[in-house]
Amino acid sequence: MLKTINLILLLLPFFVMSQEILSEKERARVVDEILEERFNHLLPKLMDDTGLDMWVVISREYNEDPVIRTMLPATWLNARRRTILLFYRNKEKNTIDKLAVARYNVGKSIISAWDKEKEPNQWKRLMELIEERNPKKIGLNFSKDHNIADGLDKTDYDEFMANLPKKYHSKVGSAEQLAVRWIETRTSREMAIFAQLTDITHSIVAEAFSEKVITPGITTTDDVVWWMRQKVTDLGLETWFHPTVDIQRNNEGLVSHLTSFSAGEADKVILPGDLLHCDFGITYLRLNTDCQEMGYVLLPEEREAPEFLVNALKEGNRVQDFLTQNMIKGKVGNAILAKALQDAKDAGLRPALYTHPLGTYGHSAGTTIGMWDAQGGVMKDDGENYPLNPNTAYAIELNATVNIPEWNRDIRIMLEEPGFYGEDGFRYVNGRQTEMLLIPRPKPQLGN
Repeated sequence: MLKTINLILLLLPFFVMSQEILSEKERARVVDEILEERFNHLLPKLMDDTGLDMWVVISREYNEDPVIRTMLPATWLNARRRTILLFYRNKEKNTIDKLAVARYNVGKSIISAWDKEKEPNQWKRLMELIEERNPKKIGLNFSKDHNIADGLDKTDYDEFMANLPKKYHSKVGSAEQLAVRWIETRTSREMAIFAQLTDITHSIVAEAFSEKVITPGITTTDDVVWWMRQKVTDLGLETWFHPTVDIQRNNEGLVSHLTSFSAGEADKVILPGDLLHCDFGITYLRLNTDCQEMGYVLLPEEREAPEFLVNALKEGNRVQDFLTQNMIKGKVGNAILAKALQDAKDAGLRPALYTHPLGTYGHSAGTTIGMWDAQGGVMKDDGENYPLNPNTAYAIELNATVNIPEWNRDIRIMLEEPGFYGEDGFRYVNGRQTEMLLIPRPKPQLGN
């Protein structure tokens, strides 16, 4: 009886959403509180670390800089007209000015510093603020290597430089390091929320890969995809990309990585004996998850996954271990990639690594550890020149190719889990998959 109770308790998380999802009003409160903490405590440190005492962020409505999108209060869905933010850090006095050259305050922290009746020209007012502070270095959001740090459009750059006094021109430079650090760095409160978001994501995947959603012989992969989309909508959340569900089975060859994530797998009927894979991520409280998990559809005579699939999943977990143990502070993504791949190959595995930063954006800023079509490294990009920093989050995304003699073919174990790299090293945000999700879930065997 105790064994039966334990099994029932084990199955409960697959069908119960354990995290309460906040109302829109409560979400706005939390978002704004986190912004206050980031502006007042995180930003001064990042400006000191990157050697910028002035950061000017310029954006226009409906053409928002990726950075400014992360700075707007919850009630601002877009920038307004032309929004200019100016941050000035005085390290000696331990102060930071947070000003908006705009008609309105931007949330609680960023105060309007432009009275249009006194000075009709927005650019002239910006220059007055700059001259009053006489910065040593002015950072603007342009970057060759980091797309998220390259949000300043040419028109605004030209206007800025045309109005900036000549004596400051030599002080203007890229704010890419500060912009990337701002986007990639997570606070303790954000990580507490990230764990809840990941739990919600895992719960949705577990329900999708269950008999509640899948009826073998009837349900298609596309049915599951749209169930996931609808589930997220019904919960009042959003997906940041369209999910995918694909199948590997014993009478079909291994398709290319590109095909397995394409529409070519859509509307394929799910059958007993199928190995399922999904790629799924949601957005909540301005954070994003990215998860890939594996499921197996039991044959009529089976009550558990075949041992060869259990062992294949273990190989995927081993590839994860080789990657995460090589995530070391200060190492760039390409160096982590090369060492992790070599370690895994030396252990007899066939790995592919394509791990990316995760957080404020799904494909976020930070160091990139490979791409599925760039296993030799990401050149002239953040994988080559940007180091692994503490307090950053990643989608630990990878696969292991495993030969299955019973199916006379190779299969690909594709896994992805949110992970956090902190001062004490790496940890998964909310665990990782170590067992196949079974469809249907085995029913408890009742004793006499």
